[in-house]
Amino acid sequence: MVGLKPTDVPPTATVKFLGAGTAACIADLCTFPLDTAKVRLQIQGESTPTESMKTVQYKGVFGTITTMVKTEGPKSLYNGLVAGLQRQMSFASIRIGLYDSVKQFYTSTGSENAGVLTRLLAGCTTGAMAVTCAQPTDVVKVRFQAHVRLTDGTKRYSGTVDAYKTIAKEEGVRGLWKGTLPNITRNAIVNCGEMVTYDLLKETLLNYRLMADGFLCHFAAALGAGFCATVVASPIDVVKTRYMNSTPGQYKNALNCMLTMVILEGPAAFYKGFTPSFLRLGSWNVVMFVTYEQLKRAMMLAQEAWASPS
Repeated sequence: MVGLKPTDVPPTATVKFLGAGTAACIADLCTFPLDTAKVRLQIQGESTPTESMKTVQYKGVFGTITTMVKTEGPKSLYNGLVAGLQRQMSFASIRIGLYDSVKQFYTSTGSENAGVLTRLLAGCTTGAMAVTCAQPTDVVKVRFQAHVRLTDGTKRYSGTVDAYKTIAKEEGVRGLWKGTLPNITRNAIVNCGEMVTYDLLKETLLNYRLMADGFLCHFAAALGAGFCATVVASPIDVVKTRYMNSTPGQYKNALNCMLTMVILEGPAAFYKGFTPSFLRLGSWNVVMFVTYEQLKRAMMLAQEAWASPS
């Protein structure tokens, strides 16, 4: 078996909470350029693009990355990374770290295993809770990623803190929670796609003894979860990105944003950036879940070693 073996004592809620946030940050560090490419492809074709967007066209995942490096420099691939890491520490800790606890809360007393509906309810609950707490970090992250800054151009914000202040000043505090409803919808679906699919796939692989509880099992379950989440969440993700990146008055609300996309670009617009979305979400899930499983075991082993007498 590759990696640490499962501990006799199951991970505590605190271990899961801290482990999920840390694992998500590591996953973000590894896959952030793909996420930035996804955002650029999703906003391409907006009804009122910025002047810089009119001069830059993106084709495909790696074409987008190449164009960004040529026109904006390599650092542009990590625009919004600080806000992204802030988001994951608050967001993933809740939606992933608290999933098992919420699932147990919803499970009927005396039941050994939670049913699919219980798992879906737990996924929706933690996903919605996470968005409510972390929405401002997501808005700032998307603004940084969407902003096209040519080599001799100016920055939209001087830094992460300035972005929070500027958005609150120009759009009001409500601006930091812009797109909360589509984001709650999107992340409730993504969380179900990720957590529930991973939960069920891992359980099936172990129950039928197809794989041991190690790296390969976690890798396979995570990849399946990433694909499922991308398929069901892509339309909402595109609307969320367009709406959160929009200028004041560009769209009346998220529904208006969606209808504008359908009228001007057709239904295919909902799957703009699908390939980078899957590349990003699939690889993100693999790195996150594999790291998360190992972190839980490492933290429990450290806790046992600390508690045992020397």
